[in-house]
Formats: sequence, structure tokens, C-alpha cells
Amino acid sequence: MSRQFEYWIGNRYVRSRTSNSFVSLISAISMLGIAIAVAVLIVVMSVVNGFERELKDRLLAMTSHASIEGMDNGLTNTAPLTEIAMKNPRVNAVAPYLEGKALLVFTDQISGVELRGIDPQLENEVSGIGSVMQQGELEDLGDGKFNIVLGIELADALQVSVGEKVTVTLAEGRVTPAGVMPRTKRFTVSGIYRVGMYEFDRRLAFISLRDAQKLYRMGDAVTGLRLAVTEIYEAAAIVREVALENGEMVLVNDWTRLHVNFFRSIQITKSILFVILLMVIAVAAFNIVSTLVMVVKDKQTDIAILRTIGARPSSILKIFMVQGTIVGVVGTLLGVSAGVLLALNLEAIIGFFESTFGIKFLAADVYFISDLPSELQYGDVGFIALIALMLALLSTIYPAMVAAKTAPAEALRYD
Repeated sequence: MSRQFEYWIGNRYVRSRTSNSFVSLISAISMLGIAIAVAVLIVVMSVVNGFERELKDRLLAMTSHASIEGMDNGLTNTAPLTEIAMKNPRVNAVAPYLEGKALLVFTDQISGVELRGIDPQLENEVSGIGSVMQQGELEDLGDGKFNIVLGIELADALQVSVGEKVTVTLAEGRVTPAGVMPRTKRFTVSGIYRVGMYEFDRRLAFISLRDAQKLYRMGDAVTGLRLAVTEIYEAAAIVREVALENGEMVLVNDWTRLHVNFFRSIQITKSILFVILLMVIAVAAFNIVSTLVMVVKDKQTDIAILRTIGARPSSILKIFMVQGTIVGVVGTLLGVSAGVLLALNLEAIIGFFESTFGIKFLAADVYFISDLPSELQYGDVGFIALIALMLALLSTIYPAMVAAKTAPAEALRYD
């Protein structure tokens, strides 16, 4: 009965419309402040999680889980190493590749590019390039066809489309009676891909592995082997197992080491943003202190009457803690609801504003990703809600203690 009495009075103080309107306004502002701070923190954490997810997915679409490369002149005999890798139960697929630098020329447009020679059939097993083709098919890169697949940003920069020919120029020259001339070869654009990361869409082009070996005069050698593994977070250990079993001097790499700076920067940014926005929640929660202090001053007579009819100081303490807790709980619930709703629909909302006003929130050449992603993790939502509730509860302690110490005789002296 005591708990019901304390909760009933505390709840009435929150919902009262006949008391000081200014105090009621401050309570509403405190509640709204907590709601906005919680919603903003949920949305921001979801965006950072989305960036991390998109970065991982798009990197793995173009980058294999792990790779093994030759020391100087590449790998000349890949059959034994491929056999060793495929015997490993944690390796799903192996694909050879050859990389080199070149210039692409089309009419008066020129651009530097990284050429990657691949086997189209095997490449689809170790990366997701085939799934991001917008025009043409990866399988069109047949041996001897001298076809090339460009990223959409690179195609736009060169102003070239599928079916047209581009000139590939290498830095390595060939000796002629007129002097040293750069090696060139005409390739037909057979496809265009879009992975959504400017770094790849603008700088990377694919050709057939055999065509790349002829172009770079590598014979049967390749730069290395790309591996697809069963557990992507164990890629470093798996590729080391394969390399050690092979016994020869090779270079090993994996997707986490190759792009480690991206993921470290995202984690650091996430931590910094969390701390900063947590301070916003703290400021909003501590507004409850000022609200309850004013309520205590306004309810001096009520407190004194309750004390004179037998209410204990602990009951007065609980009444005002209930009032502050209700403000914090309602504000947190409103913030969680708004934050979850925004986070789940953020991509659609941003797309609407971009199409309506003709603006672009993310420049692909600056942020690597041109779309604003969002991934709601309910663990983050629960953690944020818990912290907001704890801060709100802590904010009620001081005003409630002041109310509990109110002397009835002093409060009723002038009434």
C-alpha cells in the first residue's frame, strides 16, 4: 500500500495540469530533451554500423579474403600451391590473378588505372565482382578477345560506353628504330560494374588473365593467388597455414590487414561519437535536477502536510524519485521509438531528400561510399536506453533528498 501511495502521488505530480505551468513546461522540456538525445544517438550509431557493414561487404566484393603473392617476379608454377590450398578444409576456392599499372586513353580523355587480369569463372568464386555488373557479363572476358570491364566512375571519366574501344598504354616501352616507344593495345569495353566505392569504381579495371600475361609479357606467371575461406575473420591464420605448408618464400595478406586503417578509423569514430552524444543525454537527464528542485519548492506545503499526517522522509524521497523516473522512462521510450523508426527508414528518407532537392549527402570521391547506410543493432539500442535510464535515475537523487529533509513547521509557517 505504501508503494502504491508513493507512486500515485509521484504520478499525479507528473500529470498535474493545475499546478505551476512553468514547472510543467520544464518537465516536458526535460522529457523531450532525453527523447531527442536518445534518438540521435541511436541513429548515429546505426549510421556508423552501416558504414562498417557496407565497407566490409563492398571491400569483399572486390577484395578476396586472403592472397598469396610471389616475391619478385610473381608465381610461375601455381598448380602445387593451388592443390595445397584446396586441400585445406577451410579454403573454399582459389583463383589466380595478375596486377599491373596502365593508362587508359579514349579520344582526348586519359586516366591512370590498375589492371587486374583474372579468370572470370574462378574469380566469381573468390569475390563478388560478377554480382555488381551493371552492363555486360564478367564471362565476356574471354582469352584472346582483349575485352575490358571498367568501373562506372572510370567509364564516366573517360566518357566511354560498352562496345567502344579504349587504348591501354604501359610504362614499359619497346625498342624501335625511332627509339623507345610505349607499349599499347586496344581493348573493347565489354562491361561496366558498380560496387559503390569510389576507390574501386574509379581506379580498377578487369581483363582476361591470358590477355594480361600477353600484355605484360609475363609468360605463364601470375602475381599471386586469391583465396576464399570459410571464416572471414580467420583469414589471416588460414592463409598462413597454406603458405607454411607450401614451404616456399611467399607474401601473404588478408582483407583485414589490407584495409585495417578503414576499420580502425570507423571504430575510433564510433567511440568518439558515442562519448560526445552520451554527454548530450547527460545534459538532458540533468535537466531533471532543475525540474525537480523547482517542483520541491512548489510543493513545500504538500510535503509538510504529508509529513504531519505521518508520511516518513523515505516516502517523500520515493515520491520525487518516482516523478523524475517517470520523466526519464517516458523520455527514453519516446527516444528509443523515434530512433529505431528513423534508423530503419533512414536510407529511404535520405533518398527522398536527395531526389527531391537534387542534393548529394555523401561525395563518393571523399567518403568512399556514395550511399548513406544504416544498420540498427538492438544491442546498441538496449545499451543506450539503459544508460539514459541510469542517468535519469541518478538525476532524481539530490532533489528527492532535499524534499525528504523539508521541515513541516518551516514550510507551514506562513500558511
